[in-house]
Amino acid sequence: MLAFLAALTNNAFAYLSSGLGAGLVTLGAGIGIGRIAANAMEGIARQPEAAGKIQVAMIISAALIEGVALLSAVVCLLLCLKA
Repeated sequence: MLAFLAALTNNAFAYLSSGLGAGLVTLGAGIGIGRIAANAMEGIARQPEAAGKIQVAMIISAALIEGVALLSAVVCLLLCLKA
């Protein structure tokens, strides 16, 4: 096991960390958008007359989460390409 770790270079760790980072970004964005959609649907079910306002807030929140996820994925890609 130690020989395997000794054979790894700094580039290998950069590739590993950028891959793990991109995976975590995707997982976090998916969970966040899923929770927003679930809570919006619950709110619409409780107050159907507020559906328009809830949908607008949901779409804006989902877009902001996607923007942060895209920025984080780009940072992970840059780390991978720099290594």
